[in-house]
Amino acid sequence: MFPGFTESETFTPMPDSLFQRLLNEIEDLAELKVTLYALWRVAKMEGRVHLLRAEDFAACVPDPAAALEKAAARGTLIRVAHESGVYYCLNSPRGRAVAEALKNGRLNPSALPPSLPPLERPNIFRLYEENIGPLTPLLADALKDAEQTYPQEWIAEAIEIAVARNKRNWRYVEAILKRWKDEGHAKRQDRRDAQEDGRRYVEGEFADFVEH
Repeated sequence: MFPGFTESETFTPMPDSLFQRLLNEIEDLAELKVTLYALWRVAKMEGRVHLLRAEDFAACVPDPAAALEKAAARGTLIRVAHESGVYYCLNSPRGRAVAEALKNGRLNPSALPPSLPPLERPNIFRLYEENIGPLTPLLADALKDAEQTYPQEWIAEAIEIAVARNKRNWRYVEAILKRWKDEGHAKRQDRRDAQEDGRRYVEGEFADFVEH
């Protein structure tokens, strides 16, 4: 028997069309499993290239070939045959761009790792959810972009400032990060400095980004 969800449980953003349409249309359990697995796995992947191989789905369906064929025929997944193997992308704007790059030879899959890395939720996601609030797909993309742009310690410190000033929203955190990038970042010595920084963002040029 399932013991129930825990307080430390993390969550995966799912598209509304999954519940509004696909759950009513998908009748094959294996197809539903590979669809849900792809949505879940891609949400946990870092970087901008999100590719899955047939063997990656063995975690949810021992022999996923038929289910993947159905998902590709339905249009939830995109199947791309390449000289190095067969790959699957979500049929999303980013997934379509990756699939097109594969077809046009602009993306070399041999540069990708041979299999999925161990699944570990990025620290920035945990940090955001524990201090700011639940993630949405757009916020998840924004956090991934921020992780590529700013040092991890900057992001953690900016979130700490937001929490100290009770301004728990990403636009506020992002405004701090952009200022540090433009003007330089000096390590804060104590919480007083963090609070002074936060007051500057609330009352100064970034006031428009803050939810009052």
